[in-house]
Amino acid sequence: MELFVDQQFEHIDFTTQPFPKGEYESCVFINCNLSQLDLAHYTFIDCSFTGSNLSLLKLNNTILRDIVFKDCKMIGLQFCDANAFGLAFSFDNCILTNASFYKTKIKKTNFNHSKLTEVDFTECDLTESVLNGCDLSGAIFSFSILERVDFRNAFNYAIDPEKNKIKKSKHSSTQLGGLLEKYGLIIE
Repeated sequence: MELFVDQQFEHIDFTTQPFPKGEYESCVFINCNLSQLDLAHYTFIDCSFTGSNLSLLKLNNTILRDIVFKDCKMIGLQFCDANAFGLAFSFDNCILTNASFYKTKIKKTNFNHSKLTEVDFTECDLTESVLNGCDLSGAIFSFSILERVDFRNAFNYAIDPEKNKIKKSKHSSTQLGGLLEKYGLIIE
């Protein structure tokens, strides 16, 4: 496996040319197309992806440590398939529609102004994470650990307090309906 350190990859369509299998450390990917690639057993440490299309990547046992995703299209990613050890990333202005974080432990993760529609957070540990300005329409929270999660600027979410651990999570008064939805209350 090759080692790539401190390299910048810009405007590359990896769907039409090979994406070398290896370990990428402190690398930067700008406006690249990696959609539908199989990145099984690749390693990414301290890397950033900006303006890139990562939709439908296969992440079987992929190592993702301290990764920054900004302005990326990431539809259908199965983060639950990635290597769990040291799994850490942040998202800024990304589209994560239909992604899955099933059973992942991603404490203190920052989701900033991202579209998280239809995302599966079932049994996910999001302790102390921040969902700032995120659209959570149709997102699934079931047996999730949401303790001390900041939902104050998130919107369109529905969380059943009886099926999730939500102690000390933060919410805006305008979104309280998302916690009471199952009761069929009319909140005005």
